[in-house]
Amino acid sequence: MIYFDNAATTRPDADALRKAAEFTTELYFNPSAKYGGGFAVSQKLSGMRESLLRTLGGTGRYDLIFTSCGTEADAQAIFSCGRRGNVVTTEGEHAAVYAACTELKNRGVEPRFAPLERDGSVSPERIASLVDEKTSLVAVVHVNNETGAVNDIAAIARAVKARDPRTVFLSDGVQAYGKLPFFLPHEIDLYAVSAHKIGGLKGTGALFKRKGLSLHPLIFGGGQESGLRSGTENTFGIAAFAYAAEKKFLTVKEDFGRLLSYRERLFSLLDPSIFLRLSPENGSPYILTVSAVGMRGEVLQRMLWDRGLCVGTGSACSSKSRFSRVMTACGYKENVLDGVLRMSFSPDTTEEEIDSSAEILNSVAKEYQRNTL
Repeated sequence: MIYFDNAATTRPDADALRKAAEFTTELYFNPSAKYGGGFAVSQKLSGMRESLLRTLGGTGRYDLIFTSCGTEADAQAIFSCGRRGNVVTTEGEHAAVYAACTELKNRGVEPRFAPLERDGSVSPERIASLVDEKTSLVAVVHVNNETGAVNDIAAIARAVKARDPRTVFLSDGVQAYGKLPFFLPHEIDLYAVSAHKIGGLKGTGALFKRKGLSLHPLIFGGGQESGLRSGTENTFGIAAFAYAAEKKFLTVKEDFGRLLSYRERLFSLLDPSIFLRLSPENGSPYILTVSAVGMRGEVLQRMLWDRGLCVGTGSACSSKSRFSRVMTACGYKENVLDGVLRMSFSPDTTEEEIDSSAEILNSVAKEYQRNTL
């Protein structure tokens, strides 16, 4: 099976799991326990927290709150900082941000949604035009999870802060973390990440928080995570996350360049009479989204699976709708929206898989056409 749905989830990294296993066999103690074993685990957690902070150059500038996933990290940021006036976000956000911002309307806060460019990105000017003296929070995704478009979050955050320095800026970095070579600029107040997108385990995420910024807990209890996220820490998941990230960031630049060439090779091998490119050339090298115009993406998806190729049809978190909310916001018509396929890669992707997948995609699409004539 060729697995090209890594934007939905990645295969857990075997080395990370092996190294993390000590938290299930030897260091299984509760980090809050006051005896030696608990203290040892607590110290290990502190080291892993610092290791993750270093990946984005956040040491000394940011705190790190462990969560259960990127969605929880986004929710904590939004419901902590979007408490008054209005919040500004985009039509291209992951459901974790979009739904949370929509919910704010029920809490007396006005959500404002900036329109998208054709490729799924948003301009700094469009965001800044919606910011006023009542804007408490701006949330802009770093990498659009459906098209791979990369937003210039540093430029957008600067434009926001120029309008009102008090406005808090959040970016969902789930599809960017460990994939784009960058450090967090000081204008970014909050940045959400997820372990299972880079070889960690489902059930673990984190929120980078600028030091001095006040947040409120979503979960109350024993006061873990400096009182911001109660509940016994998922030490095995956190360890697997930290080890996977450590390994991933060793080759992040090399992977970026190699996968960019693979992405372009795959598109060049697709039949241009069938497939329309939706991903921008300057987007994430990890995502190539196309449309088999006039066909049904979910039918193609099942046919491709039967031929040994696993691809997505958009965000796995919005798979119950016929048409993607994000792709609709990009302005495409129904015949394009119906045929959306998303291929998303990992550092383990090979050139042989690229060539084989192109052959399978072309063959299956032609078979679909023959069967529907």
